[in-house]
Amino acid sequence: MGTTHSPRSDTRARIVAVALELFSEQGYEQTSLREIADRLGVTKAALYYHFKTKDDIVHGIVQSMAAPIDETIAWGGEQEWTPALRDELIRRFAAGMSERAPLLRFFHENQPALRDSPAGVEFKERMIAMVRLVHGPDATFEDRLRAAMSLFTINSALFLIKQDASECRKPGHIPQDAVPAATVEEAMAAAQRVALEIGALISPPARV
Repeated sequence: MGTTHSPRSDTRARIVAVALELFSEQGYEQTSLREIADRLGVTKAALYYHFKTKDDIVHGIVQSMAAPIDETIAWGGEQEWTPALRDELIRRFAAGMSERAPLLRFFHENQPALRDSPAGVEFKERMIAMVRLVHGPDATFEDRLRAAMSLFTINSALFLIKQDASECRKPGHIPQDAVPAATVEEAMAAAQRVALEIGALISPPARV
């Protein structure tokens, strides 16, 4: 049987999608609830029925788009650490975030505003849990750093894509002088390869 979506859940999903679009375009602090309502074509009162504040909307964004991280954390927490597990965790994280590139871009571009927000804290806790799973038990500081860098490679790929796009928009830009811009798919594939290369440097836990 197919899943039925209520009009309320469909409206919330539309609000989350439009808000993420505006936050990414203009920045979290520069976007008002009025602008979100206007783009949706609804009144502010209708928007308030679903979300009272912008923080509530961001929480909705995180809840709806961070599902792959939660699934990977739940799965990884039940496994014994091995190099194969480390690589599979990185692959699952990269695949999930590739499908949700707007979420990573949103957090990357709005870090100052979101750092101490409830949604920002939740996202940070997810990332800490992922890093711990990747490096495994009894990890040295270097291996913890490698685990963090392997996952942050995905975010770095999005940063480079945005930088390339900014360069292309500069007056007098000569395309043939620029580094060839990658598509999101190419960038995410490259990010996964680099993340696995970094992860491979993590030493297996010492056996007693």
